[in-house]
Amino acid sequence: MDVLKEKGLTPLRVILGFTLLSTVLHYSHNVVRAQDYPQIQGISVLATQIVVAFGWVLFTTFGVLGYRDYRHGRYWRALAFLLVYSLSGLASAGHFLVGTLHIPAFWYATVFTDAASALALWIFVCWAAVRLNRVSAVDQVLQNIDVGH
Repeated sequence: MDVLKEKGLTPLRVILGFTLLSTVLHYSHNVVRAQDYPQIQGISVLATQIVVAFGWVLFTTFGVLGYRDYRHGRYWRALAFLLVYSLSGLASAGHFLVGTLHIPAFWYATVFTDAASALALWIFVCWAAVRLNRVSAVDQVLQNIDVGH
């Protein structure tokens, strides 16, 4: 499982850094300029701002927990947390379910960078899960060989 730390920690840091930067920009703009985004009927702008800010903190907490557990070798738990964190990027695409965005191009682009970061995190989680399954299978075979002697 050392391969996960040796080969996985740097890409994970890059992906998490990119995700953090993208979501900070996008979610901050959502809070500050909530009235510029499509509104859900019956939900006030203030309520939207509170939910967006709380959502970002909650998602980011999962990202921090995932990174911490990955560094400590608790890989399956880490991968679960990281998948939850990836939802922060997917949630941004939810704007298109409500209406058309009429925001400056830079802020519009952050919807896509959030989605790209979520995709990158999913790819990383799949890579790590495949590595974990390979290591587990090899360990099982080796354990069976040791028992047979």
